[in-house]
Formats: sequence, C-alpha cells, structure tokens
Amino acid sequence: MNTGLLNQRVILGLSGGVDSAVAALLLKDAGADVHALHMTNWEDDDGYCTAAQDLQDARRLCQQLDIPLHHANFARQYRDRVFNYFLDEYRRGRTPNPDVLCNREIKFGVFREYAKRLGGDWLATGHYARTSALEGKTILLKGTDPEKDQSYFLHSVSADALAETIFPLGGLHKSEVRQIARDRGLDVYAKKDSTGICFIGERPFREFLSTYLPANPGPILTADGAHIGQHGGLMYYTLGQRQGLGIGGLNDRGEAPWYVVDKHLEDNALIVDQGDSELLMSSSLVATNATWIGAAPSGLDRGMSCSAKIRYRQYDQGCTVSQKNDDALVVSFDVPQRAVAPGQFVVFYSGERCLGGGVIDHILSRPAADSGPRVVAI
Repeated sequence: MNTGLLNQRVILGLSGGVDSAVAALLLKDAGADVHALHMTNWEDDDGYCTAAQDLQDARRLCQQLDIPLHHANFARQYRDRVFNYFLDEYRRGRTPNPDVLCNREIKFGVFREYAKRLGGDWLATGHYARTSALEGKTILLKGTDPEKDQSYFLHSVSADALAETIFPLGGLHKSEVRQIARDRGLDVYAKKDSTGICFIGERPFREFLSTYLPANPGPILTADGAHIGQHGGLMYYTLGQRQGLGIGGLNDRGEAPWYVVDKHLEDNALIVDQGDSELLMSSSLVATNATWIGAAPSGLDRGMSCSAKIRYRQYDQGCTVSQKNDDALVVSFDVPQRAVAPGQFVVFYSGERCLGGGVIDHILSRPAADSGPRVVAI
C-alpha cells in the first residue's frame, strides 16, 4: 500500500462489507484523511436487494471509525452504461458479465469523477488486486490471495484510473482481512460476502430476466437433431449448463448427464449433448472490443504468448494472442477449453501482471473428435 498517505485525502468506496471496512482501517493506520463514499446503483426495492442494509452498515462503520460518509446515487448511469448492455447481450443469446463494466464505467468512471469533486487525492476500493510501476507506467497485478484475486474484473480499467487508486487489501488473504476486522472490533467481521450479480441479488434469475425480456420457448435438440424437449427461452441457458434443462430419462440415450453445447438463434433451438462431449471443447476463439492497461502489447501482429482466463477463478491457461483486425483478436489455447461462453470476457496475463482483455465473440474452432487423449482444462 502507498506509504506516503499522511494527510492525503483518500475517497474510499465503502459498501458496508468487511473488505471495504478493513480497507478503511488500513488507510487510517497509514495516516490518510479517509472519506467514505457509498454508492446506490440500483433502486428497485423488491425485497431481494440488500442496498438499504448495506447503507446502514456503512453508516455504523463510519461512526465507529470516525470518518465522514458521503452517499451518491449512480442508478441512472448504471442503467445507461451497464444494465442496458446486460439486456442487449442476453437478447443476442450471449452470457454477459456486468461486473466488468460496473468497474470501468461506475467505480472507476463516475465514482472517480465524484471523488475528485470531494477533493480526493486518491481513490481506494476493497478489491483484491495490486498495482505497481513499470518503466514509469502503472500496471495491474493479481491479488496475493489466489482464491480472491479480482484482477479479472478490473482488466478494462484504464491505467490513468489505476494510477490514482489504492488497493489496501491486495497483499492480504481473506482470512487475514476477517481476522483484522475481528481484532479491531468491527461488527461486520463475519458478514457474508455478496455473490452473483448485484442487481439480481438472491432472487431466481429467470424471474428477474423475464420482467425485462419476453421468454421465447423453443425446441431442445440433440447434436444429431433429435427433438427431446422444450426450453423456456435461450437467454436462460449458457454453454456447459447441466442443471435446469428439464430433460427426463430417455430410454435409448443412457444415463449420462445432458449439457448445453450450443444455441441456434436462427431457429431458436437449444442444442444438448451427453457426458464429456467433444462439442463443449474449443481450441481457439475470437475476442472483440479489446482493452489494454496502457498501450497494447507488442508482438500481437506475429502472435503473443501469454496466459488467459475465460472465466473468473479459472487457472491461467497458456495461449497465443494474435491481432485479427482492428477490432478482433484470435486466441489459440495450448489446451482445449471447456464451455467457452460468448459474451464473457477473456483476460490476458503475463505472470502476475494483468495485461487487459476482450469480449468473447465466438468460438473459432473445436478440436477434432479423433484427436486422441487430451487434458481437459476447467
């Protein structure tokens, strides 16, 4: 953490959870003039959202820590910049990750602008990530705790924003954070971590999505074209999904579980296959809307060797990234990947350093079915 914070004003994003609470403690210990800023990004009060409770927790924390609390409503910006994108992707039959856009557009966008109006010298959050300097440029590094590293969700934040940001928890493990909170008497030391998409909360996903997008039922087909069921709408399924397909026992198909292997938007068909299907494996993909932390890496024209993740908490996968055209990258993996989902993000790494990433647009190729034994990358 930055050691030159004495009397520097730091605007901390305070959610009301244990992570941002301990971040506030550490910043105060470093001598910073800490101001907390609590955001409202979603306003629908339907019993599932915990925003009201989180705000109350934030108020109690600020009283306990003796720091000012500011509150800002970014619900309009969130709907315009994040939620509308989320709905558009589902209309296209894809599986978006709104948390990446929330970081870029809200937490390190309008939140950052608001923090400057509050006189902030620095912005701080409770993310498990680190920054460093390389040749005078700010770079993003993984958090020390491999189970909590959140660099995946920060890959599209600009280098300029990262240069003004402090991540007090980047060098800590989650267990250490909870222990600090407990030792210092913070009531939230055992508060449950938030999970899933913030605006959906604990409500059933289908229930939420159906209030914004009309369901369009259609056939469930096997890979060889047999009609074996009915789906409730392609938007409710993602590649690799096993649960919720509603396919009962089929006498002539054996007992191996069924998985979603494709979605055909043109005829509104959900394609499924059984067991360890080769149709779920992909050796390369095309990504669009690439963003880099700083300048784009050199060597993309001839193929850059690095590692990548196609989902959060996946182990790093070796790959080669090549520039296809001005708006697309080809990512070829050393080991075929399972259930690559268009709409999700592929994020690139060089060791501990997060380079950037892009939106998975489509699968470019699958390994041949007769390619022999292989290691499945999960």
